[in-house]
Amino acid sequence: MSERLQVYEDKMTKAIEYLENDYAGIRAGRANPRVLDKIKVDYYGTPTPLQQVGNITIPEARLIQIAPWEKNLIKDIEKAILASDIGINPTNDGVTIRLVFPELTEERRRDLVKDVKKKGEECKVAIRNIRRDGNDAFKKLLKSDVSEDEIKQLEDKLQKLTDRSVKDVDKMVEEKSQDILKV
Repeated sequence: MSERLQVYEDKMTKAIEYLENDYAGIRAGRANPRVLDKIKVDYYGTPTPLQQVGNITIPEARLIQIAPWEKNLIKDIEKAILASDIGINPTNDGVTIRLVFPELTEERRRDLVKDVKKKGEECKVAIRNIRRDGNDAFKKLLKSDVSEDEIKQLEDKLQKLTDRSVKDVDKMVEEKSQDILKV
């Protein structure tokens, strides 16, 4: 019986992991190399993750420094950062690229918190959709050799799993919001 629930638990876990990765890319006024995770650089005609074409360091709290392994990649890296949606203009000294993270204004912090809450709500909707799919699958089992009591137990366990997952998402939203609002 538990293997039937495992599929839906895995899907809910993946939805929460996706949200965690999304939140890692939201900057809270400090330099966080995870904001560069989605940036791809044109490396000899192949879109390559930024982390694979250079060394990324954080020498100061609000500064990311990128030292490409090949000097001719500086322009391509700069172009990829400008084309991305991280909202920071790179500075290039011919050897390294620097990204200076400005202090967030109060208004920008509020906008980021709204975005965090929106993404959290989307994750909760995804979790509820997984629950609905599970309940539908359990109802189809009624036609086979599974009793109504077993179906009811599966639905109850799936509901508890959903409640726990939604509570985890709410906790993540609260923590990320606090992190962003902290000056």
